[in-house]
Amino acid sequence: MIYQEFQELRLSSLGLGTMRLPVVGGNQAEIDIPAATELVDLAMAQGVNYFDTAWGYHGGNSEKVLGQALRRHPRDSFFLADKFPGYDLGNMGKVEEIFEEQLRKCQVDYFDFYLLHNVCELNLAAYLDPQYGILDYLLKQKAAGRIRHLGFSAHGGLEILKRFLDAWGGYMEFCQIQLNYLDWTLQDAKSKVELLNARHLPIWVMEPLRGGKLAQLPHAGGLSALRPDEGIPAWGFRFLQSIPGVTMILSGMSNKDQLLDNLRTFETRRPLDAQETEALLALAGDLLRQNGLPCTACSYCVSHCPQGLDIPALLNLYNEYSLSGGVILARIALSAVPEEKWPSACVACRSCEAVCPQQIKISEALAILAQKLDG
Repeated sequence: MIYQEFQELRLSSLGLGTMRLPVVGGNQAEIDIPAATELVDLAMAQGVNYFDTAWGYHGGNSEKVLGQALRRHPRDSFFLADKFPGYDLGNMGKVEEIFEEQLRKCQVDYFDFYLLHNVCELNLAAYLDPQYGILDYLLKQKAAGRIRHLGFSAHGGLEILKRFLDAWGGYMEFCQIQLNYLDWTLQDAKSKVELLNARHLPIWVMEPLRGGKLAQLPHAGGLSALRPDEGIPAWGFRFLQSIPGVTMILSGMSNKDQLLDNLRTFETRRPLDAQETEALLALAGDLLRQNGLPCTACSYCVSHCPQGLDIPALLNLYNEYSLSGGVILARIALSAVPEEKWPSACVACRSCEAVCPQQIKISEALAILAQKLDG
């Protein structure tokens, strides 16, 4: 196992995320406890010392199962991370109640790492609202030794990240973002990395393989020619090893085979060189073109839209849906946008299509996105 230095700590470069633990009969709320415990034990035996959980994972059961598994090991042999669930606005006034319950569920007296979960368009204002006292409470817990290191995770856009850092960045010790070679451009992760590096804030990575979607790629022969001994999942991790500032790479592993494969990758540090990075990003570009719409954000369409819709932004959300099959991020992004600017506001006049250099069928894409959001 390779390790990274974080302040006075030596962290395994690979962390075990517990959002995708093995389950019983496909029921995500019913974790297969023996199998999950075996994963934790195997990870620790192979040098993994960072474990990540959250209030909402597996219907609230991830914290309990992980706590049960880890309590069988010395407390100083692992680092445990948990998060305040600010993705649900109903939790904003419950920071003390939730924090105490998390400690109880995880069967620990302190968290090594604690995060404000999913800072985004939906909740930024609530997080920063002084009436909830979220930061004040967490800083008190840190002063009392019940939180060793405080940070945050962010699914929001670049501007949201900037606003949060401007407000509370001085209190944060690390930032967790969705980072992989596909989102390098799709979610503009490149700009987020540059911002965090400029702020000297260590980067924690979530979704390095986009929930496993980047574990198998069509037409990846060019990569195999460059590194015949490297599997496709390993390319995703090697890409991250090439990025300045990346300290922790979290992977939600569901079975022993996935864990063993990832452990083999993290036996050595083999970052990509310039040629390999170019080949991987070219493959990502092919995936985007094959599964998404070739919008270049020229904005000709915007000036011709009678509804004044931000069409490039909406098409980016459509591409996100096309690649992930989900609309969670689209709902989060649109939560900060007036309803009259949602894709459902499109009147299908096709004025935008008349001036689109890429000849995109914009009205059809917005109709599909609107239908999925309503569903």
